[in-house]
Amino acid sequence: MKARTLGNSDLVVSSMGLGIMGMSPGMYGETNDEQSIKTIHRALEIGVSLIDTADVYGNGHNEELLGKALKGRRDQAVIATKFSYTPNYESISGHPDYVKKAVEESLRRLQIDYIDLYYQHRVDPTIPIEETVGAMAELVKAGKVRFLGLSEASASTIRRAHAIHPISALESEYSLWSRDIEDEILPTVKELGITHVAYSPLSRGFISGELRKFEDLGQNDLRRYMPRFQGGNFHKNIEIVDKIKEIATEKACTPAQLALAWTIANQALPIPGTKRINYLEENVAAIEVELTQEDLLRIEQVSPKNVIHGTRYMKEQMTLLDG
Repeated sequence: MKARTLGNSDLVVSSMGLGIMGMSPGMYGETNDEQSIKTIHRALEIGVSLIDTADVYGNGHNEELLGKALKGRRDQAVIATKFSYTPNYESISGHPDYVKKAVEESLRRLQIDYIDLYYQHRVDPTIPIEETVGAMAELVKAGKVRFLGLSEASASTIRRAHAIHPISALESEYSLWSRDIEDEILPTVKELGITHVAYSPLSRGFISGELRKFEDLGQNDLRRYMPRFQGGNFHKNIEIVDKIKEIATEKACTPAQLALAWTIANQALPIPGTKRINYLEENVAAIEVELTQEDLLRIEQVSPKNVIHGTRYMKEQMTLLDG
């Protein structure tokens, strides 16, 4: 496993992480804790050290699962978790008092003494970012958190936050099909030395090519309610997947590996999520896929910016994104 140093820190992390949101009920279909723990253990065995979770995933279940998986293995993992959503995604809070409360609950569920990377999951528009990050900085001083991150923050918010305390990582959705951050946000994080962590680098599994029809999604799969997976959008996006698949075949890799290699070529640290060891190993193998400038140009031609049909979230969720 290749490694890199997290922005504005001395923390060395794997060049690909593991997102574990889907290991909790109510996210991406059926789950199995035993299978999920085995997947986390396998990730650590092959050098995937950055494990990404959040307090709201499964309303605490996700953190508790990770805590169980890391018993006796804490020194092998770089733990990233997030706060700001209240249970069931009912509201967002960046109030300093909530920050202090949230970190204590995460530490308890994770059964650890400190968190390596602590993100604000979404920016609270009612609380100045300076106050929220100021409270997060106090957690660093107290030894409860090592480094700070933001998720889905605008360029101006990132700058204001970074002026209060160094920001080490920006976590944002980034894939062949989610590239809106390229114009302003990516240049900002590059300028400030912040690592860009890409979640959903496979567009929630769509680019992998495993999904062929809407009915493949279970009744308890949240993707059923996302515009990209609905109606005519689904069928139009499948056509794009098939074109990506053609290039992947020529490169002797899978569509998922091609898409992950693309994010890495664009200097991102991807954290693809999976519940299964076989997909984990497939994803990690993408690190060895080398894309030439000619490859990147071909990928751009079949999947150019903004070609995707449908937004990445429902309308009401899109309003929660900063900026």
